[in-house]
Amino acid sequence: MKINDEFKWGDRVYPVEHEDCDDFRLLPRDKITQARAICFRDGKLLLGFGGSQKEWSFIGGTIEKGESIPETLAREVKEESNHEVVEWKPISYQKSVDANGNEIYQVRVWCRVKPIGKFAGDPDKAIEKIELVEPADYKKYVNWGRVGDRLMERAVEIEKVRQLLRR
Repeated sequence: MKINDEFKWGDRVYPVEHEDCDDFRLLPRDKITQARAICFRDGKLLLGFGGSQKEWSFIGGTIEKGESIPETLAREVKEESNHEVVEWKPISYQKSVDANGNEIYQVRVWCRVKPIGKFAGDPDKAIEKIELVEPADYKKYVNWGRVGDRLMERAVEIEKVRQLLRR
């Protein structure tokens, strides 16, 4: 499914093209700048609060130079929530144009995580606290409009299948 939408960041509005995707290998690797994870732990959704906007969000962030998507996910999930990625699967990508006019891609994934210790706060201070919430309540925390609805729809579908396979 493809969704054309826009999001506001600071004082700018950015048009975005969001599309379901089960394989990131077809995307231009050099233009993928960010990875965000819709993380599940014991059937609950893991969210982080903080950042420059002081809001709830899905876990994730910038892909560092030379880093793969799985490496970014592992690092960001650990830094922002003190959890380990156990399993992940692509959900979608979002294509937009950055402030300099460059085409960029951001990937979105479902992942299952497990805690690796008590949350002590993100070392970059991007995430101040984390919370496990019912997936059906996500809009009370993160309202990304139609794109967020589609992300959650796909993530919940994957989570249900993965739970069945683990039984």
